[in-house]
Amino acid sequence: MLLRGFYFLVVCVFFISCDQLSPAKQHNLQKLDTIIDFTSVDFYPSFKVCDSLIEKVEKENCFRNTIYKKIGASLQKHTLESKDAIDETILVDLIINSAGEIIFKELQATKLIKNQLPTLDSLIRISVDQLPTIHPAIKRGIPVTSKYQLPIRIQLKELP
Repeated sequence: MLLRGFYFLVVCVFFISCDQLSPAKQHNLQKLDTIIDFTSVDFYPSFKVCDSLIEKVEKENCFRNTIYKKIGASLQKHTLESKDAIDETILVDLIINSAGEIIFKELQATKLIKNQLPTLDSLIRISVDQLPTIHPAIKRGIPVTSKYQLPIRIQLKELP
């Protein structure tokens, strides 16, 4: 009787430890496949000008160059004056939502820039608002919201 109990226990342990019958390991493999890296996108946001480009790097460069040109051209229409010479880089944080709208979030500048050029924030906001709607970033075939940080160099000569 004791031997039967021992055999029964060995058979139970054998079946419980069998990997073939356990769907849990296959389920874990599916979980690993669905981990998404939210720090990168499959396709960067792009303007219509960049639609003909195929390579990811080329599209990113086209987007960057186009946004620099459009905001730079808009800022050059305005006259900025300062008592002191300024040669600094500011950072403009933009949000590009899943509908392709560009939203001005924040301007990161030194106290010198903020004191010498108090209207710069509103001028950049106007420049960003004038940008056309673009194609949003794509992640796994779905349009997603992305953040873009645009460095802008401010160079002003000292007034005589």
